[in-house]
Amino acid sequence: MAKDLEVLSDLRLNSRQARIMEVLRRDQLLAVTQLAEALDVSGETIRRDLRLLSAKGLVEKSHGNVRWRDRSEDQPLQRRMLDNMAAKQAIAAAIANEISDGESVFLDTGSTNTYVAQALKGRRNLTVVTNSASIAQHLSTGQGNKVYLAGGELRADDSAAFGPAAILFLQQFMVKTAIISASGLDISLGVMDDHLCEAEVSRSLVGHAERMIVGADHSKFGRRCLVAALGFDAVDLLVTDQRPTGPLAEALERNDVEILVVDPAA
Repeated sequence: MAKDLEVLSDLRLNSRQARIMEVLRRDQLLAVTQLAEALDVSGETIRRDLRLLSAKGLVEKSHGNVRWRDRSEDQPLQRRMLDNMAAKQAIAAAIANEISDGESVFLDTGSTNTYVAQALKGRRNLTVVTNSASIAQHLSTGQGNKVYLAGGELRADDSAAFGPAAILFLQQFMVKTAIISASGLDISLGVMDDHLCEAEVSRSLVGHAERMIVGADHSKFGRRCLVAALGFDAVDLLVTDQRPTGPLAEALERNDVEILVVDPAA
């Protein structure tokens, strides 16, 4: 599992390759020529992309066709990293642009934050606090980075630590920026998670960061999950791939949440 997580968390795909993955996830099986037409690129370009994706074990090629690889055996984080991949990578790149060399940051676990860790690899002298072993491993190799990893009960699917020991560890720190993942953005309840342990980690950072950034693609809009993690009043910046509308936009505006919209196709 650790090897598979390393591959998925270091995909380094461009926006076109991420779009290929989204099209194949939807259609499952396509002729190479159909895929080239769908993306409006040449056959040579699409074949080059497919060779790379095949080498990473993400797609299967056969007799002029390409197939979405059955990932039913994958762990939950692995599957989530392939959902809305282009949007998550664009969001991650925009969040990384908010972080300067030498800054102190917290990142919790999650597919979008795994892409954020990848996008931060070019930064120098970061002080990173995290409860994710995979994110810690990514950023510990950066030039001059110092990484603090919380201990606690380790979750199998994403190598993240949770529980009282992890929270006590995290609350020792005051960071400039906390980057928080979200499973849903509810109009009345704010940032939500599917698991209590994840929400507890998010809440533990309130008052321990100068600013809170949430990265969430549009599929999270209006989604009510099991546990409320943060009210919108605790969030300074939302980075997403579509501008919220209607009651959600009004709720964010009431709480002075700045919104940064990125274009996954750019």
